[in-house]
Amino acid sequence: MATLSRRRFLEASAAGLGGLALGPRSGGGETKGERPNILFILTDDQRFDTLGCAGNPIIQTPQVDRLAREGVRFGRSFVTTPICAASRASIFTSVFERTHGYTFTKPPLTRAFTSISYPVVLRRAGYRTGFVGKLGVAVENGVEKEMFDFARFTSLPHVQTIGGVKRHMTEVEGESVVEFLRGVKPGQPFCLAWCPWAPHADDDNPKQYFWPPAVDGLYRDVEIPVPEMAAPSYYEAQPEFLKNTMSRTRWAWRFDTPEKYQAMVKGYYRMISGIDLVLGRITAELARLGLDRNTIILFTSDNGYFLGERGYADKWLMYEPSINVPLIVYDPRAPREDRGLVKKDLTLNIDLGPTIMDFAGVGMPPLIQGMSLRPLLGRRTPAWRAEIFCEELWDNPEIPQSECVRTERWKFIRYPKHPEYLELFDLQADPEEKRNLAGNPLNAAALAEMRGSCDRWIRDLLEARKKFQ
Repeated sequence: MATLSRRRFLEASAAGLGGLALGPRSGGGETKGERPNILFILTDDQRFDTLGCAGNPIIQTPQVDRLAREGVRFGRSFVTTPICAASRASIFTSVFERTHGYTFTKPPLTRAFTSISYPVVLRRAGYRTGFVGKLGVAVENGVEKEMFDFARFTSLPHVQTIGGVKRHMTEVEGESVVEFLRGVKPGQPFCLAWCPWAPHADDDNPKQYFWPPAVDGLYRDVEIPVPEMAAPSYYEAQPEFLKNTMSRTRWAWRFDTPEKYQAMVKGYYRMISGIDLVLGRITAELARLGLDRNTIILFTSDNGYFLGERGYADKWLMYEPSINVPLIVYDPRAPREDRGLVKKDLTLNIDLGPTIMDFAGVGMPPLIQGMSLRPLLGRRTPAWRAEIFCEELWDNPEIPQSECVRTERWKFIRYPKHPEYLELFDLQADPEEKRNLAGNPLNAAALAEMRGSCDRWIRDLLEARKKFQ
C-alpha cells in the first residue's frame, strides 16, 4: 500500500490544507440526498484490546462488536497525546497538542481553535449539535453555546444520588442521549457526542471502579490473565525517572497484589460492558425513531491504559497500551462488501473531526492537521501516512514529558528533560516493546533517522501554531 511521507503531509499542512486536499483528504465531499446523522462515542481510558471484536476472549461488548461486524475497525488507531485534556482538545480541533497548546493547568482553548472544531463547523452548516458526558476541555466563556445546541455535562463520582435514587452516570448519560434523539426535528441532521466518564477510575475512592448494577454479575468466575510485561523485571529495567512516576503510584492503588489486580481489572471490564449495555439502548432508540438507517456511529477512546505492563497503571507514556485505542466507524449506508473489515492504517485522534466533517459534506477549516478516514472505509488501499507523532507536554514532576515517532516498523521515544535516555523499538520483531535497541550500534542509522523525523515534526508543528496567533 502506498503511504504519504511525513514531509508530504506536513508540506500540505503548512500550505494551509491541514492534510491533502485530494486523495486521502476527502472521501467524496458532498453526500448524496439526505445528510447523515452522526453519533460520536468517546470513552475515557479504554485501551485498544478491551473489546470482544479486538480479540479479547473475556470482555463482553456485543453492541460494539456488532458495529465492528457491520462497519470498519482500525487496529492501529492512536492518540496524539495520551492524557485526556490534551487528547480531547486535539479531537475537537483536529490539531496536535504542540499546535493548540492546551493541557492541564493551561489557559482555556481560544476561539482561534474552537472556531475550527467539528461541532462549530457542523452547527454553522445547519446540523443540530449535542454533547453528553465529560467535556474535559476548558474553553473561553460562552463557547460551549457556540459548539452545542444541547449539552448535558456530567462529572464524577460515577454513582450519584438523583431524585433520592442512586444512579450510575453511564445510565444517566444514556437517558440524556435518548432525550436528545427524541428532540430531533425532521429534515435537520444531527451530530451528537456521547463522552462517558467510564471506564475512568474514580481516583479519589479506594475502590476505583464503579459499574452499573446491570453488569454486576459479569466476570465473577473468570481469572484475568496478568500480562507478561507486568513481571517485576520489566519495571526494574526502567531508568529511575521512569520508575517514580504517577503511573507507578496508581499501580500501587490498583494492582500491587494478585487479589487487587483481579478485582480492579474486573471492575474496569464491567465499566466497559456498562457502556456497551447503554449503547444497546441507544441504538434501539435510533431504530424506534426511524433514525438508524441514516446515522453513522464512530466509537473510540481519548487514550489507552496500562493494566500492569512495566509496573504501571493509567497512561501518559508512549508505549503501545497507552497510545493505542479502539476505533470503529459504522456507516449503515455502506455496501455489504465494505463491512466487517479490519484496517491496519496508522490513524490518529485528529482524524476524527475531518472524518465527521467529510461525512457531513461540509467544508473543512484550512488549518486542521488530521485527515478524513473515509477513503479507508472499504477495500480500497489509498495512499496514507507513513508515520505518526505523539507527545505529552504537561509540566508535572510525576509525569515525564515525552515525544514519540512511530512507523510501521520503528518506534522512537525521547524525554525532553532526560535527553540522555532514548528508546528505539523494532515493532515488527518486538511488538510488545521489550527490547530497547537505542544503544545498539547496529541500529544507529534507524535511530538517527527517527530522531531527525521527531525534530522535524516539532519544528513544523510550532510553525503551524503561529498561524493561529
